[in-house]
Amino acid sequence: MYPTVSFFLQEVFGINFPLPIQSYGLVVAIAFISGAFMMSIEFKRKEKEGHLKSIFKQVKEGEPASIQSIIISALVGFILGFKLVEAALDYSYFANNPQDFILSARGNFVGGLVIAAIFGAYTWWDKNRKKLDTPIWKNIEVRPHELTGNMLVVAGIFGILGAKIFHLLENFGDFMNDPIGEFFSFAGLTFLGGLIVGFAALAVFVRKHNLNFLHATDAGAVTLPLAYGIGRFACQISGDGCWGVYNSAYAAPGTIPQAAIDAGEVGSFMPPEWLGWLPDWLFAYNYPHNILGQGGMIETCTGDFCHVLNAPVFPTPLYETIMMLIIFVFIFSIRKKIKIPGMLFAIYLFFGGLERFLIEQIRVNNIYFSIGSFDVTQAMIIAVLMMLTSITIIILMFKYKEKMFKWSETTIKDINKPKKF
Repeated sequence: MYPTVSFFLQEVFGINFPLPIQSYGLVVAIAFISGAFMMSIEFKRKEKEGHLKSIFKQVKEGEPASIQSIIISALVGFILGFKLVEAALDYSYFANNPQDFILSARGNFVGGLVIAAIFGAYTWWDKNRKKLDTPIWKNIEVRPHELTGNMLVVAGIFGILGAKIFHLLENFGDFMNDPIGEFFSFAGLTFLGGLIVGFAALAVFVRKHNLNFLHATDAGAVTLPLAYGIGRFACQISGDGCWGVYNSAYAAPGTIPQAAIDAGEVGSFMPPEWLGWLPDWLFAYNYPHNILGQGGMIETCTGDFCHVLNAPVFPTPLYETIMMLIIFVFIFSIRKKIKIPGMLFAIYLFFGGLERFLIEQIRVNNIYFSIGSFDVTQAMIIAVLMMLTSITIIILMFKYKEKMFKWSETTIKDINKPKKF
C-alpha cells in the first residue's frame, strides 16, 4: 500500500520528500481527468456524425470592471492567500495533515489580505484595459466537446456530494453521533450515490446547454466504466477500507476476529490448479500501511500508516477495477455499432449494476435487511434497480425505436438562438 505520494517515493525510490498529496486523491483526480478526456473524444465523434450540435452564447464585451466582480475576485484571493501562505510557513504540518489543514480555521490573515488585493487589482486592470466606449454583444459558438471541462467540475462537485450523502444514509448512526465531523470528513464515499446525484446534475447541465440528451448519455456510457475502474484503484492503493470479507483459506488459525465470524464476514476460496500461476495477494491481501489504521502494528515501521490486517481479505477494489475496465473495453468496442440513441447507456446500466451486485457478495458493507439467510445492502438495492431500469429501457427502445430515432434527431427548440450571459 502507498497511502501518500511521499510514502510511494520513499518506498520505491528512497526519496524522502514530504508532499501534501494522498494517493487516493491523486488517483481519483486521474479518474476524473480520464473520464473528461474520453467524454471529449466521444463528443467530437458525435459532433462529426451530426448528433451533437454547437450552441451559441451572446456575451457582452467591453464593460468596465464591476464592483461585484472585483469583490468576488478579492474573496477568492483572500481564501487562497489565507491558506497557501500559512501552508508555506508551516509546510511540515500541511504536508502531514493536508485534510485537517484545509478544513481547519488555520490560515495567515495578512497573506489573505495581500493576495486579495492582488486578485482584486488584476480584475480591475484586466477589465478596464478591454473597456470599450460602447460595450457590444458578441455571438460566440461553443462546440459540445468544449463543455467537457465544465461537465467535469459539475460531475466532481455533485458526484462527491451524492457519494457523501448516500454514505451518511448508510451509516446514519455514526452521522447522528458526529454530524459535522462525518459530513466534512474525506473518508466514506458511496460510488452509486455519486453516480445518481452526479448524473442528475449532468442531466440538468445537458438540458441547459441544449445538448441531445440521449447521445450525451451514450457518451457517458463509455466514460463511466473507465473513470470508475480507475477510481476504484484509488481504494486499492490506499487501503481505505473498501475491501472484502476475510478469506479463511489463507488465514492463520485464530487471526480472523470473532466479530467478523459472527457477522458472516468470512469466505473461503483457494484458486484451482490452473490458476496457480496467479499471485496469492490477488485472492487474499492484508493491506499493509492502510490509511484507516486497521489491524496490528507492522514491526520496524515508524510514523503513520503502520498497520496491517491480521488476516487476509478479498481485494474487492482490485476486482472492481478489473471488471469495470473489461466493461469499458466492451462498450468502447460496440459504441459505433449501436444505432438506437440511449441504448448504449442502458447497456452500461445493466453491466454496471451486475458488477456491483456480484461484488457485494464478498464485500464488507452495512446490511439494510435480510431475506432469510441472504443479506441485502444499499448497493445491492441500487444495483438491482439499475439492471431492472436497463432491461425496461432496452425493451421500450426496441419497441419504439422509430419514435426514438425521430425524437432524438429532432432539433431542440431554439437551439441556435443566442442566449445572453
